[in-house]
Formats: sequence, structure tokens, C-alpha cells
Amino acid sequence: MDQNNFRELLQDKRVIEEINKHLWIESQKAGYSIGIEQATEEWLRLYAVGWMKYNMPEKYKQLTKKKPKRKSSSKK
Repeated sequence: MDQNNFRELLQDKRVIEEINKHLWIESQKAGYSIGIEQATEEWLRLYAVGWMKYNMPEKYKQLTKKKPKRKSSSKK
């Protein structure tokens, strides 16, 4: 997934809620606030793809659809 897809995901309130949960859990484990930036980066890296597969299967399929390869013409 590229940055544009991540930006689009971050517009979804459900994703923000998941990131906030991640922030709380990881901050509790650490004993201090890990910060929203770190929580967002971690959640996107660790959980975004799985979350999309489950919550947005059609969008996930569109993003992972393989692009057809161009046939190169061999002229000699």
C-alpha cells in the first residue's frame, strides 16, 4: 500500500478509533504515552492491511489487483 492509500484510510473514523486503541494499549505496556505519531505509524505498518481485508474487502481487492504486464515486442 502506498501513502495515498494510507491517507485515505486515515479519513475513516473506524481507523482512527483503532489507532487510539493501539495508542492506549501500547502506552499502558510502556508505562508512558508513546504518542499519536508512533501509534499511527505502528498501526499502519502492523495492522492496516489486515484491517482492510476484513473491513473493506472490495477496496482491498482493488488495491491488490495485479496489473497486466505489457508484452514487449521483440524486433530483430
